[in-house]
Amino acid sequence: MKKMGKKKGGHDSDEEMEDVEEPQTSAAGTEEEGGEEEFVVEKVMDRRVVHGKVEYYLAWKGYGPDDNTWEPEENLDCPELIEAFEVKRKEREKKEKEEKESKKRSSSKASRDSTSKEKRDASPTPPPKKETKKPKKVEDTTITGFDRGFEPQKIIGATDSSGELMFLMKWKGTDEADLVPARQANVKCPQVVIKFYEERLTWHSASAEDNEND
Repeated sequence: MKKMGKKKGGHDSDEEMEDVEEPQTSAAGTEEEGGEEEFVVEKVMDRRVVHGKVEYYLAWKGYGPDDNTWEPEENLDCPELIEAFEVKRKEREKKEKEEKESKKRSSSKASRDSTSKEKRDASPTPPPKKETKKPKKVEDTTITGFDRGFEPQKIIGATDSSGELMFLMKWKGTDEADLVPARQANVKCPQVVIKFYEERLTWHSASAEDNEND
């Protein structure tokens, strides 16, 4: 397995990183022949994709945070640590997504409520409706009792002031009386007209006899 190692000793004061082919060892770093020490992954800290390749940010056992490095997935032999990191990462991403959606829904609802309130506030209060009084129906005086279906009771008078003979007709079942043309009455109620003339003739005859006696 290809792992990252640090070489200690030698004449150089700075430590160097180099690729070495080593057999898998235990978690604790051990000194092997040649003074080379194997790096053992303590924890997977982060993940990224560079040029289509997955890399993990690793913490090394026995070293501080300043020694953390990004390593390609293909160079690592710690599947349990990678799997544990991926499980936590997916849970974290799922939780963040749910929180984001929840905030989005809350924001959308608040926006709708605010817009609705603004519309209500902006809507002018309609003025009170004015009660409109219906105009009184003016009865058409040209309509006579004949047109209204009344039955004539008797003629109580006559006049020709309009240039035409008119009868003042009293109607049955009502106190109303209308002026109707004599020609119309002659057709619709000839008996009433005849009776009116008979009463007039009787009255005139009685008056003539009284004058002769005087």
